Amino acid sequence: MFESLKKKFSRTSEKLEEELIEEAEEEDNLQEESGSRFSFFSFGRKKEKEPEEEDDENLLVEAEEEPLEEETEEVREEAEEVKEKKKSRFWSRSKDKDDEAEPQDEEEEDDEDLLVEVEDEPSQEETEENDEAEEKKSHFWSRNKDKGGEPKEEGEEKKSHFWNRNKDKDKDAEDVSVDGEASGGIFSFVREKTIQEKHVDDILFELEMELLQGDVAMEVATEVVESVKQNLVGKKIKRSNDITEYTYYALRDAVEEIIDIPGKSMTEMLEEKKAQGEPLVVMFVGINGTGKTTTIGKLANYYLKMGYTPVIAASDTFRAGAIEQVTHHADNVGVKIIKHQKGSDPAAVAFDAVEHARAQGKELVLIDTAGRMQTNTNLMDEMKKIKRVSKPDLVIFVGDAITGNDATEQARKFNEAIDIDGVILTKADADSKGGASLSIGYVIKKPIMFLGVGQGYDDIMEYDPQWMLNQLFSEDDEVAAEA
Repeated sequence: MFESLKKKFSRTSEKLEEELIEEAEEEDNLQEESGSRFSFFSFGRKKEKEPEEEDDENLLVEAEEEPLEEETEEVREEAEEVKEKKKSRFWSRSKDKDDEAEPQDEEEEDDEDLLVEVEDEPSQEETEENDEAEEKKSHFWSRNKDKGGEPKEEGEEKKSHFWNRNKDKDKDAEDVSVDGEASGGIFSFVREKTIQEKHVDDILFELEMELLQGDVAMEVATEVVESVKQNLVGKKIKRSNDITEYTYYALRDAVEEIIDIPGKSMTEMLEEKKAQGEPLVVMFVGINGTGKTTTIGKLANYYLKMGYTPVIAASDTFRAGAIEQVTHHADNVGVKIIKHQKGSDPAAVAFDAVEHARAQGKELVLIDTAGRMQTNTNLMDEMKKIKRVSKPDLVIFVGDAITGNDATEQARKFNEAIDIDGVILTKADADSKGGASLSIGYVIKKPIMFLGVGQGYDDIMEYDPQWMLNQLFSEDDEVAAEA
């Protein structure tokens, strides 16, 4: 979901990193160091997992330092003496030969044999291996100093040299990446760099154009870009991972401000009306083909399973087959429907549904209205009449997420005509661009209340800004694990 926006955000991070590294290399201010390079989507969970890693390390140290309960007092004393005598050599051997730390024999060795093995002096072969490792390590750290960060091949561009080398390492790292970390090297700066406007102007202009192409509204794209620029300029950078992390959080904070529109949820309002002994009256508006009638069936099913008793008003009396369609959904989910003959007054149908709910003690009235274009003045006036008669607590615009800017513009027009209270976006599961989901609430300053995420009656969910952030800034496997 929203794959297009994910790619645009991650490319922004990659371009900024490339810009700064290229400039640093021209300034002879770049060196390569060992370490794990984090992907754009790894930072959100990396910090959450650090405490667990620290706990594992502490447990390992404790396990190695504490003697076994089954050991005799004599063995304990010998072990302490070994620790003091061989501590430096023991830990250096463990570091250099980490992969060989586990015994290969299938049968367990007793404690006395293990102790003897620790006391043994390193063999000549092990000493040679350690010396060779130290020589390689020294060569690795002096490589950039000796060569001054210059390309190996004469005439090769600096940018190409660094990024091609890193890409070659990334190919091997893909198979051993853990939690978004790659085993390839990272770059650091000899002298700390500061992100300046000149570094981000062209990159953020490209981001703005890409957001517009992804059906993000103009004012939303501009707001995101300005917020990211404000958060990035002036940041001090020590290594390439810092660039990715700062860009990640700058984009995430900008988007969070956009999508988090305050407002009560429909469920909260339903509880408040129930406490007052009155039904919650909800009127649905929008154009034909957006899934408005199906959404009403989904909501009836959603609240029926929560223990409420909905009733549906078939106030779309103009369109051929509309009454039959909404009746079909009501029968499928098992709720009462109030309907009149085709061509009758839709406001009268809505009024009767509200009176029925009050008389029968039902908590929720869902009013279906005829789909109409926002430019049709006569039909918009009819919709205003339904609102005056039924006095709904909520007027909800139902839009199709995959129509992008069209859905945003429709919501704007409906809001100007009758003052809507919230939005439901259908087909959100099929929306790869994410433009409408990112824009619509911010443009009309009204919250998204539900998302349609499939064709079944159970395929609807209450909108949660944090869930939306996770969709945009987490990898698919992580989102699925959290769901």
